[in-house]
Amino acid sequence: MQGEKRFAVLIDADNISAKYIKYILEEISNYGIATYKRIYGDWTKPNSGSWKDVLLENSVTPIQQYSYTFGKNATDSAMIIDAMDILYSGNVEGFCIVSSDSDFTKLSSRLRESGMMVLGMGEKKTPKPFIAACNQFKYLDVIADTEKLSIEVNSTAEDIKDKRENETSKSVERHIHGNDKAAVGNTQDNGDVVKYMTSIDEIENTIIKMLDEIDSDEQGMTMGELGNRLVKRYPDFDVRNYGYTKLTNFLKKFDAFDIKAKGRDGTAMWVYLKKEFSQPTVEHKPKTQKKKNYNKKGTKKVYSKGNQKKR
Repeated sequence: MQGEKRFAVLIDADNISAKYIKYILEEISNYGIATYKRIYGDWTKPNSGSWKDVLLENSVTPIQQYSYTFGKNATDSAMIIDAMDILYSGNVEGFCIVSSDSDFTKLSSRLRESGMMVLGMGEKKTPKPFIAACNQFKYLDVIADTEKLSIEVNSTAEDIKDKRENETSKSVERHIHGNDKAAVGNTQDNGDVVKYMTSIDEIENTIIKMLDEIDSDEQGMTMGELGNRLVKRYPDFDVRNYGYTKLTNFLKKFDAFDIKAKGRDGTAMWVYLKKEFSQPTVEHKPKTQKKKNYNKKGTKKVYSKGNQKKR
């Protein structure tokens, strides 16, 4: 337990469903210990009743925040004030902001300026500015769908598992690329929930550029290093967003990369860029300047058309 980061988990009950509490706490356990677990909302409203049982089971502290004015969200202000109080207490090394609301963008930026790690969680409808303000961002609806799929797959044969995973990845790709007309129609009805997710084409081009910039005959890097760089570049990057459970399987779908095992036991996985996808280097020749003639006094010689010297 020593050396693990301490996190403050702050949940916006107005924008997050109670069905995600299991995935929220499981994800944060991959990064450290949740020392603060608070959820904010107006618990006098009937729609907040679904949170009651899960809060008791997971020891999450509910914070009551009345809506003083109709149509105004007072929950955001309460979360921001508490987050700053926790920040100045010095009891945590990171924050987990659980919301699909862009109002927490400035809070996330401020926490990162103070050296805090900020892990964001929300649904695919979360606006891009809030995602970019976090160190990492997790889509809760994607995580939930991935776990349901995994349970179904584990109860069937291995060949069905492969078929289901391929179908899922293709379905997700159609959503990301916007090639599925029905899917596009659905996302528009739900407020364009997929438009903020980083496209799979952008991920591929970034990986190609990363590997191409390596100055060696074999343009490659370890799987772990590549994963870390992608998360730093795209806070919402997670292979589960694209229908995969492992980075290795995700990279195998691209024709531009070779994956090789290294090391004595063959457990170190490396990713290499195929030569045909490497960008050719362009040599820039320095421009040669014409020599200027000078006389003994250091002044420039000027000649007329008749090659006569002028003073």
